[in-house]
Amino acid sequence: MTVDVLLGLQWGDEGKGKIVDYLAPRYDIIARFQGGPNAGHTLVFEGKKHVLHTVPSGIFREAQLNLIGNGVVIDPITLGRELDELTEAGVEYHDRLLVARKAHLILPTHRYLDKASEAAKGKAKIGSTLKGIGPTYMDKTGRNGLRVGDLEAADFADRYAVLKAKHLELLKIYPEVEFDLAAEEEKWHLAIERLRKLRLVDGEYYINNALKSGKRILAEGAQGSMLDIDYGTYPFVTSSNTITAGVCTGLGVSPQKIGEVIGITKAYCTRVGSGPFPTELFDDMGEFLRKEGAEFGATTGRPRRCGWVDLPQLRYTIMLNGVTQLVVTKIDVLNKLPEIKAATAYEMDGQETDQLPFDLCDDTCKPVYESFPGWEGDLERVATYGMLPEAAQGFITEMEERLKVPVTMVSTGPGRRQLLEKIQG
Repeated sequence: MTVDVLLGLQWGDEGKGKIVDYLAPRYDIIARFQGGPNAGHTLVFEGKKHVLHTVPSGIFREAQLNLIGNGVVIDPITLGRELDELTEAGVEYHDRLLVARKAHLILPTHRYLDKASEAAKGKAKIGSTLKGIGPTYMDKTGRNGLRVGDLEAADFADRYAVLKAKHLELLKIYPEVEFDLAAEEEKWHLAIERLRKLRLVDGEYYINNALKSGKRILAEGAQGSMLDIDYGTYPFVTSSNTITAGVCTGLGVSPQKIGEVIGITKAYCTRVGSGPFPTELFDDMGEFLRKEGAEFGATTGRPRRCGWVDLPQLRYTIMLNGVTQLVVTKIDVLNKLPEIKAATAYEMDGQETDQLPFDLCDDTCKPVYESFPGWEGDLERVATYGMLPEAAQGFITEMEERLKVPVTMVSTGPGRRQLLEKIQG
């Protein structure tokens, strides 16, 4: 058996949570492989919106096991709030939610450092969610971090005190920011008692033994490929590897165990926070996409920057991830438009190219757009792919041909059932 992968191909917010929820019944285990509570995977069913930050998106399906892998960084406070919301929703998670012992813990002082560091950057800030993600991954690579498995150690309190002391020393180099450390620590220590009661596993052995026994596994990514620490729009990126390669390190599986790679893209493009965004629209069209798509961050609430879909950017992330099938989401946001645009190349130094430059931050690239006819109709009652308006099908076909990857699903709305599977012929 192999591990199938589902991840975002843009700057995050592509609608991964809904697709994972839809596909979950086809798998035995859903496993998050990277990121932390900066993720916001939104699912809508039975008229209610649910937002997950740490828990895998398969948790709402009763038969599936869900693993928080070792590549994830966990804030026990945020996780506790998620568990409360699951309980309120009537979801039984105790026997179906597992946590890898090698996953790193976000301490209150990690969030304190994140806030102080971002504030000190002024106009050069990267748009951090202030969840403590960056400082936690820094401690991980600096070999100072605390892991979930450390909660079982007799001297955990001492280890915590040492790391806290290090953080307090680092904070002295930054201007003061408002942060109630005592109150946050009190909440954190209560939250870790709850974390200790979850099913803690040696994730790498768990996943590989599951594969040997024939279990079907779906690896769920967070953020998007353009936020990858190595291949994204550095330094305006997250602190983990968001691409397929991150599955191997984030779950402890070898590259030969990777199966299908399902890449998610919106029918247009969005970005939250600072950083380059070649197809960003600063006019009424950008505001239209924001309002029609309800483009506000699930984690931060910040308005998202909006623009046309960027095909050179998608070709780049398809290449990096080895994508075998595409899912196009939020096509319904374009319902009212008589004309739709897509960037098909960039103009740089007077020449056209379909390759991203080394540094999108410094290299100015002007998108070259092509226009496609819109369908100007509601998709609410569309029940099969064949029922889509001809212009909508034409737009999807253009994406397939230009990206050289088949589209297997199209999302026509936020609801669980608003998803059309495209039969390949």
